[in-house]
Amino acid sequence: MQNKTLQTIKSTYDEALTLARQGDVAKAAGLLDGLALQAPNLPEIHFQRSRLAARLGDQEKRLSSIDRALELRGTEPVILTEAIAAHSAADHHEIVLSLLDRMIALDPKVIKPQAEKALYLQTAGQFEESEKMLRKLQKKHPHDAELYRMLATTIRIQPKDPMIGAMRRLANHPRLSAQGRMHINFALAKAMEDTKNYDKVFAHLHRANKAQADLWPDDANARRAEYTGVLAAQEGLQPVAEAQGTSPALIFVTGLPRSGTTLVEQIIASHSQVAAGGEMAVALRTAYELFGNSREMRALPQEPAEKLKDFANRLTTAIQPFAKPDTPYLTDKSIMAFLIYGLLHASLPNARFIVVHRDPRDIALSIYKNHFNAGTHRYANDLASIAEVIKSFRQVVGHWRDTLPDRFVEIRYEDLVNDPEAQSKKLIAAAGLDWEDACLNFHEKGGTVKTLSLHQVRQPIYKSSAAAWRRYESELQPFIEAWGDTPWD
Repeated sequence: MQNKTLQTIKSTYDEALTLARQGDVAKAAGLLDGLALQAPNLPEIHFQRSRLAARLGDQEKRLSSIDRALELRGTEPVILTEAIAAHSAADHHEIVLSLLDRMIALDPKVIKPQAEKALYLQTAGQFEESEKMLRKLQKKHPHDAELYRMLATTIRIQPKDPMIGAMRRLANHPRLSAQGRMHINFALAKAMEDTKNYDKVFAHLHRANKAQADLWPDDANARRAEYTGVLAAQEGLQPVAEAQGTSPALIFVTGLPRSGTTLVEQIIASHSQVAAGGEMAVALRTAYELFGNSREMRALPQEPAEKLKDFANRLTTAIQPFAKPDTPYLTDKSIMAFLIYGLLHASLPNARFIVVHRDPRDIALSIYKNHFNAGTHRYANDLASIAEVIKSFRQVVGHWRDTLPDRFVEIRYEDLVNDPEAQSKKLIAAAGLDWEDACLNFHEKGGTVKTLSLHQVRQPIYKSSAAAWRRYESELQPFIEAWGDTPWD
């Protein structure tokens, strides 16, 4: 190409990226489409087309664009990463695994891509293959504590498993980092529970949570201020005239971590008209971007109606990467969506809201036993703080129950596991759908799953996790004392 032509292409390319950053994704995509015709052999153009297509919900274009970029520069890590994401979204398991193999081949000594492949095998339901791979990695890298935690979360560890001894040795290593202490003690706590050494579980949990708290300290005052500020901003907000909602329509499945939201989402998403969005985390982020962050959120009743409609439009764009063609409903089980039910009610007339409750003692136990992504759910490292957060959640839900009595349905996890058919039918009706028998066989659906509960998603409904707190009642006393005389249900 001549220099002048190259300069024109670069100028248009830069303009497209600027437009995308400013939120004008459709116009940016149009510019890149033109460039793809003008310069079909530049991988950067096809790479960016794929990313914008994801934001616009055009799955076919996303895949064709990233595949073209791979043809042109198939060893570029950033292109491989985007291709893995695109084909993961399409549930193309074999393609994803082959792309991960390509990534591993770039540098076989690097642990991360190999661990990512092992985790993807789990999300694809290939748990035996995942276990083999993780055990092989552990032998090669016996001081990588995170590998032990990854494996421990998805298998039942047997009493004579040599991994237990290896974990104990690593836990006592004098140069183990704080992150290492966190990972290995979560893994050891799981091993002690699996092998029925129940008296040793909480010693490891305390160490794991202490290390995690040191890495990511909690700020209870900031959390309380966020709740107060966001609720106050929605006070008196009325439905927006002529609001259209999102396309696809959203079904919000809200509850605290480990409360049963994954189970509820999978039952609903087994319906032929529903796709599972998982923890998309876009609704609250979009609200903060438009109306102010956290405690600084502006009074929404004073915002122009067009701004509230813009919220719905932006949310429609933000959910497109999670949507599926010809599927009119999409679930969203983002944890913090309950804070903005007033805004969602006012701007999304086609949305549905389902709140999942569970015995607070079981929630607390499960939260304390599990590692969350770095810096998230910081309250999870302290039993008294967990009690405060569960109380706050219930207070906010109570506020919406009084304010929006006809807009959401509440369900108890214990009721669901004790009477799956009746409660599943209640869920499907709450989502505004006709019953389908497939909703009782959600564990047979397959597909990609990304959640702490991913192994449970592959199982039928079971009752063993109900009232699990009784085994650790004495260890849970800090939580029970902080709960005080508040009713349990």
